Amino acid sequence: MQSAPDRHEYPAHWEADVVLRDGGTARIRPITVDDAERLVSFYEQVSDESKYYRFFAPYPRLSAKDVHRFTHHDFVDRVGLAATVGGEFIATVRYDRIGADGMAATAPADEAEVAFLVQDAHQGRGVASALLEHIAAVARERDIRRFAAEVLPANNKMIKVFTDAGYTQKRSFEDGVVRLEFDLEPTERSLAVQRAREQRAEAHSVRRLLVPGSVAVIGTGRTPGGVGRSVLGNLREAGFTGDLYAVNKAFPEDLKELDGVPAHRSVRDIDGHVDLAVVAVPADHVPEVVTECGEHGVQGLVVLAAGYAESGPEGRERQRELVRHARAYGMRIIGPNAFGVINTSPQVQLNASLAPQMPRPGRIGLFAQSGAIGVALLSRLHRRGGGVTGVTGVSTFVSSGNRADVSGNDVLQYWYDDPDTDVALMYLESIGNPRKFTRLARRTAAAKPLVVVQGAGSAPQGHAVRATRLPHATVSVLLRQAGVIRVDTITELVDAGLLLARQPLPRGPRVGILGNSESLGLLTYDACLSEGLRPQPPLDLTTEASAEDFHAALAHALSDEACDAVVVTAIPAIGEASPGDAELAQALRSAAAAGPAKPVLVVHVELGGLAAALSAATSTAPRARTATPDAAAAEAGATRTGPTESGTATGTPPAPAAEAAASEALEGTHLIPAYPAAERAVRALSEAVKYAQWRREAADPGKVPEHEDIDEKGAAALIGRLLARGQGLTLGTDETCELLGRYGIPVRRSLPAPAPDEAVRAAAALGYPVALKATAPHLRHRADLGGVRLDLADEEQLRRAYSELTELFGAPQELRPVVQAMAPRGVDTVVRAVIDPAAGAVLSFGLAGAASQLLGDMAHRLIPVTDRDAGSLVRSIRTAPLLFGWRGSTPVDTPALEELLLRVSRLVDDHPEVVAVTLEPVVVAPHGLSVLGASVRLAPPPARDDLGPRTLPAY
Repeated sequence: MQSAPDRHEYPAHWEADVVLRDGGTARIRPITVDDAERLVSFYEQVSDESKYYRFFAPYPRLSAKDVHRFTHHDFVDRVGLAATVGGEFIATVRYDRIGADGMAATAPADEAEVAFLVQDAHQGRGVASALLEHIAAVARERDIRRFAAEVLPANNKMIKVFTDAGYTQKRSFEDGVVRLEFDLEPTERSLAVQRAREQRAEAHSVRRLLVPGSVAVIGTGRTPGGVGRSVLGNLREAGFTGDLYAVNKAFPEDLKELDGVPAHRSVRDIDGHVDLAVVAVPADHVPEVVTECGEHGVQGLVVLAAGYAESGPEGRERQRELVRHARAYGMRIIGPNAFGVINTSPQVQLNASLAPQMPRPGRIGLFAQSGAIGVALLSRLHRRGGGVTGVTGVSTFVSSGNRADVSGNDVLQYWYDDPDTDVALMYLESIGNPRKFTRLARRTAAAKPLVVVQGAGSAPQGHAVRATRLPHATVSVLLRQAGVIRVDTITELVDAGLLLARQPLPRGPRVGILGNSESLGLLTYDACLSEGLRPQPPLDLTTEASAEDFHAALAHALSDEACDAVVVTAIPAIGEASPGDAELAQALRSAAAAGPAKPVLVVHVELGGLAAALSAATSTAPRARTATPDAAAAEAGATRTGPTESGTATGTPPAPAAEAAASEALEGTHLIPAYPAAERAVRALSEAVKYAQWRREAADPGKVPEHEDIDEKGAAALIGRLLARGQGLTLGTDETCELLGRYGIPVRRSLPAPAPDEAVRAAAALGYPVALKATAPHLRHRADLGGVRLDLADEEQLRRAYSELTELFGAPQELRPVVQAMAPRGVDTVVRAVIDPAAGAVLSFGLAGAASQLLGDMAHRLIPVTDRDAGSLVRSIRTAPLLFGWRGSTPVDTPALEELLLRVSRLVDDHPEVVAVTLEPVVVAPHGLSVLGASVRLAPPPARDDLGPRTLPAY
């Protein structure tokens, strides 16, 4: 390694793993003197043309002087980074700080010359774009604000790297060379470009795992049973469309096939390319397998083995080494301790999992960190039998186990533009990067529903999770703000998912109710009220209702402009005229198909056949391997009017191709979800109503207003001076008032009153009437305890109040009394902002006192807050009516309150060093407001990797 004075301390925090455009991974790290041989080897593999573009002249080899210059850096004025795969360089980038004359310089010069070289075999993979993001971040850290690059006009690829990056730039042509200059300050466009590249790369990396052209099962046993042999059988029975290989180093040398699958002792022995390896060997043997896969060019791994971080500290280190080892070869991992992956697409038919049966193809994407929960989800979908459209099965299923590498964020990136997935269901035991998850969820939810169950306890062993100081309920609120449909159980997850998979979103909360049971209708009506919906009086068709009666009533309800959704209730009826399950299902489906686009749900009691008829042959159930003809007919086409699926008459499960054809034929038909309880149906509908409202509001999110009186630079200078005192501090009263004042947030002065005479002098300075307050921690903001005296009009009242306080609560040094000028009467509120290390900056609002402290009635929004966010924040607390004239009281100045919220949001967003702000109480009067108490805490800001260059989680 380099030593002084050649270098500063090695910047290990610059090391990062990145996902490239094609889904592979590379490691980016600083270049050191130990890389001389790697640099020479790398350069030898670069074409003469690429060398010419780099040096503007033929340059066949590097001299010793070149090697020294390109490997000796001070990591301040001269920096070199390399992208590596398998420990070898595939690309390099360096910058050299220059002055105004273009010559080498040191700080305070803030410009640097940058140059790239990418190995020809790796050009087009997005390596240079990733390196540019990282070298730009390094430069900003070293106070370099601008890059300059000289490029030959014919080097279009490199010119495109610079011009597509999104930075503000200038371009000139001189002496046959294109000169590009660009500022390194991130712009809205550069961040958009970076995140679009991130989405494409991470989606492609997941696609390589879910849409492989070939799969090797490593650890396939020679005898039936065992994990590897089971997965191999599941792949075969699913009808995997690619090449399949069985691998076990214990196979006899003369064994060529196993269950009709080519057998090999090592991945290295396979002639063809292997896209995905399912690793089913004990944890002790996994490193050897990873090396073999990496050297053979395998693209991704599904590691089923346990014995990693879930088993303790030793296993956690084994897991870290597994990730580092795989990424060194450009491979991504699902697992370890994974259940596997499934892709039901007819073009893939992949069941690389421990699930013995393949789910039927459909439009629901499933993600579960726990294998047991994944099985439970598939089981519930099986029992429910689909029931929304002809294609309500599973599109893809991922069970990530310890999610050491591929996480829910990666799968969201894939689902975002996956044409085969309409609804995403996720069971998350933990969220490793809540800030990024919230950003991705907001974008995904704008395109398709995202339903999430989030574990409330501590993260399971094996999950790398950032600590959060926010309560679980607050995190849930923030997820809802991002458009996530947040439910509490996997039953609710399936209930909501089946409704959203193809039923249209409701336009509002108005619900029509009809059915053949008055009692069940009233139960549904009450459930709607409990969920905040607006039900119409139930229409009782009586138990004598025929299928035609149901059809007519549903058609009428759907055509009613005052109705946004319809819940149909049905109980078993007795009599010759009573409709059969199939007849009733067909009547409801035909009415729904003929009516306007409104969601329809059915609540059925002890009508098992009706649920099957409504979903017909298109359930999400895993296909049974054997079935009786009667059972197959009942589950499949016996109750359907219309196309009959092939295979149902014989009792055998329909082939995937037949299922796909049937699904295509049924496209556009209205199959209706059925629920066994009114509460479950209404809860699912309520979530759909709230999600639809979020979609409408997300189309116009509002704006962050500009305030001309904000002194951002002055606040930054003040914060810098204050932080020079130490790493973290709570500001004093004067400093707090000065900082908040620079953002147009005045705080009413309060003067200390350690004795009665000082209290009188303070009151004279402030002007009567005044308030006398005890600020001791046990009395602060507790007017109910008598520690506050208001409306003291003169010296006599002030001295009497002072005497009463000291008699009740003790000596002045214990009470810490202060005098403050009276503010106009109004409603006491509290405004808080905090930077959470996991979730990011959060703004909170509630009424001061018991409402927020005892009942937890606080609303939360992510910063930066828009004008629409501020308005909804004020109105979303349960005690909001007190602000708007409840029971004849005078409404208060909520526009002034919303402006205060926007100013606090702007302060924290502009200055991440402001890690906590509390304004309490904020008295909101009919005209204006008064901030009576304030505290601010400063600290070095936590790292914000969502704004930095693209990286994978560090291991």
